[in-house]
Order: sequence, then structure tokens, then C-alpha cells
Amino acid sequence: MPASYFDVDGTLVRTNLVHPTLFYLLNQATPGRTLGRIAKALLDAPRLAYAELRDRRLFNEALYEHFRGMSEDRLLTLADEAFDKVLKPAIYPYARELVTRCHDEGHEVVIVSGALDFLMQRFAKHIGADTVIANRLEFMHGLATGRMIPPVVAGPTKAVLLREHARRNGHDLEQCFAFSDSYSDVPMLSVVGHASAVNPDAALSRLARAHRWPILHLDRSP
Repeated sequence: MPASYFDVDGTLVRTNLVHPTLFYLLNQATPGRTLGRIAKALLDAPRLAYAELRDRRLFNEALYEHFRGMSEDRLLTLADEAFDKVLKPAIYPYARELVTRCHDEGHEVVIVSGALDFLMQRFAKHIGADTVIANRLEFMHGLATGRMIPPVVAGPTKAVLLREHARRNGHDLEQCFAFSDSYSDVPMLSVVGHASAVNPDAALSRLARAHRWPILHLDRSP
């Protein structure tokens, strides 16, 4: 049985990692905490922008530092609301159709995302994916430390995790499919036999045309 591996941000939804993070920063237990976290995020914006340009993994690590001190209970309690208000309205019109088509072909549908696992589990259930590979926050005494539990799901590590998943589950990578919008996911796209550029950025669009990969735009029927 083949598998179909999907990036999420920019591929199946219009949002990126920053949007749910802002939701959490804006929904602290008290107005004072909210103001403090937003002020800190604004001061940190240049560092985040630089990390995004250098390395997607560094960006993820810098972004998730802003969860330091948040309680696990509150993060999980707000997860349904974060999904309903941030992710669900941003799903591309034909994202579910593409996932359903993969299922109809007998594929295991796997989410491979740098987003947080508890949000991606809700997303996967909604869109019909079978498995989630996503980032996990580290907690100590019920509070987020601001660090992630390795491995960090980003860039070339996605390809490593995809290979490991395929090996554990008996998938032949030559028969598998991968979908992403970003040039940073070229390693993930390159390890499968069937890669597709979905809502691609300019660099990935050029590469897809050079390799004759399908190019899909999920704001219209694929």
C-alpha cells in the first residue's frame, strides 16, 4: 500500500506556524500576561525573520520558545478553539478533495508538519488523514519549557522521518506521493516516487517545472 505525505502550512491551509502561535499569545489567562507575551514577540520579530531566512528548523525553535511557561492544560483546552478559529477557516477549498482522492486510491494519508502535534491531530481528524508526524513541546511539571522534543520536524528532517515511517509501515517509497508548497521541503519531495508542488512558492514552482512534477492549486479543483 502506498502512502501520501502532506505538508500542511501553505499546502492544505493558507496559514503558517505564526498564526496559531499568535492565537495562544493573545489568549493568556490574564490581560497582563497577554500584553507581556505580545510585547516580547514583537521585540523578537527580527530574530524570527532572520531565522526563517537561514533555516526552517531554527525558525521553529525560536518560535516555540514563546510557549515557555504556558501550562499544558491551557494549551490543550484552547486547542479546539485554536483549530476552529485559525486553521479550519484557512483550509483550501479543494484540500479535502485531494486527501479523499488519495484515500480512494488506497493510500495511507500522513500529515508531516512543523506545527504542534495537538493541533495537527485535530486537523487530521477533520480532513481525513490517518497519521500525524508533527512537533511536540517539552513539558516539565505541567509547564512548557520552550523547547521541542527531538527530532524537530522541519526541512531535511522531514525526509528522514518520512523514510522511517515508510520503512516501519512497509511502504515502497517509489510508489509513495508527497505534497508541499515550499522549496524548503524539496528533501521530502525528493525521496518519493511521485512528488507534487501544491500552491508552490516561486522557487518550488521552477523546480517542479524542471522535474515535470504536477503543480496543483487547491483554491480551484485539482
